[in-house]
Amino acid sequence: MTSINPHILIVDDEEIIKISCSKILSPTGYILEAAENAEDALSRLQDNYIDLVLTDLIMPGMDGVALLKKIKEEWPDVEVIIITGYGSVKTAVDALKYGAYDYIEKPFTPEVLLNTVERCLEKKRLVFENIRLRQEINAFKIENIIGTSGEMQKVFELIATVAPTSTTVLITGESGTGKELVARAIHHNSARREQPFIVVDCGTIPENLIESELFGHARGSFTGAISTEKGILEIANGGTVFLDEISNIPLSMQAKLLRVLQEKEFRPVGSKKAIRIDIRFICATNKDLSTMVREGTFREDLYYRLNIFPITLPPLRTRKEDIPALAYHFLHKYSKEIGRDVPHVSAEAMKYLISYDWHGNARELENVIHRAVIVCDERTLRPRHILIPLESEADIPKTLEELKRKKRNLRIKSVEEIEKNFLAAALQRNNWNVTKAAAEVGMQRTNFHTLLKKYKVLKNKEH
Repeated sequence: MTSINPHILIVDDEEIIKISCSKILSPTGYILEAAENAEDALSRLQDNYIDLVLTDLIMPGMDGVALLKKIKEEWPDVEVIIITGYGSVKTAVDALKYGAYDYIEKPFTPEVLLNTVERCLEKKRLVFENIRLRQEINAFKIENIIGTSGEMQKVFELIATVAPTSTTVLITGESGTGKELVARAIHHNSARREQPFIVVDCGTIPENLIESELFGHARGSFTGAISTEKGILEIANGGTVFLDEISNIPLSMQAKLLRVLQEKEFRPVGSKKAIRIDIRFICATNKDLSTMVREGTFREDLYYRLNIFPITLPPLRTRKEDIPALAYHFLHKYSKEIGRDVPHVSAEAMKYLISYDWHGNARELENVIHRAVIVCDERTLRPRHILIPLESEADIPKTLEELKRKKRNLRIKSVEEIEKNFLAAALQRNNWNVTKAAAEVGMQRTNFHTLLKKYKVLKNKEH
């Protein structure tokens, strides 16, 4: 785990280095300790939980590389940053192969030390946050509905409240938010759980067939009715019928559905005999039914009969804190399904997923993770594995003003992308030394660092 106030151990035989590091790091709130040599450091690691070890490379007795190997053998979750002189840079680079997070070359500036330590501890925090999410993922789902956000917790409370009843439920939300999952959760947490749960997609059944599909028909009731057939409502008797995209039901059928809700009975097409039913109805739509009522395309009396217990699902872009848990859920699902060993998402990839607006909501995220698992060639998903379409239908401008605004935004984003790539490349060429990078590209260090802060390039460095 990572401490609330990270615990840092400084190991150096030179008193001036220990004092300098302490002065630079103490204002940050880190808990600091100092050790004179590797043996002293190992003793302190035995007695305390240490998040990060800053160790000199060249020391009497056990050197920094030997200490690094020992730490990674005994305490693999402890991060190590090597402090080295110019003449030992190659050895310090080799230390990265043994698990060191990074190295700092003497003499170093306060900024270099602070940035390196901050990036290291942020990476450590994200690693343990990902582990926590993987461990706790099942604690925040009802029938595969995942969310730790306050908005989703309210949805869970509504599901728990209405599930034991037989009340009609209206679920609203954008496409891909999980309306059918909520309907299934209500059914499976109700007394009807052992009875049928039947999904009716009101948008895919032709208008001339929907009555027959729902109510069934008697033999000879219309051309082609060569036998008596039960409808969905009769088959689902005692259970739950989920009417998805209820807004697509034609007005002529809305009156008949209203009668079923009111009277708890119906007549099959071509039959004079009424059939009594005991069915719970759960309906869903991605449209605003109240607006349709005002426009005359949806019956007001049916709307109020359906809207007894409304549940509104929030879009994913308003609950971005749920994206990591959802991403790991889909990662595990498709890793198992495809037979790939991909248990991790890199910090950079997760930031990428969180920054996207997901107009297709959880369904779009699921599709992206599914594809990423297919193309992933290692045990960790990285940004290069993630393909998000540049334009979804919701992104396409619909007016001239929207087009102009989108073009302006794209120009700004293009400039920002060029500047970020320029900064990152300069830093990489100079081992992430800000002073050297600024000098190489011909910029004043203050201006260079202003751009770094603007784009958080140092914080976004991936290891």
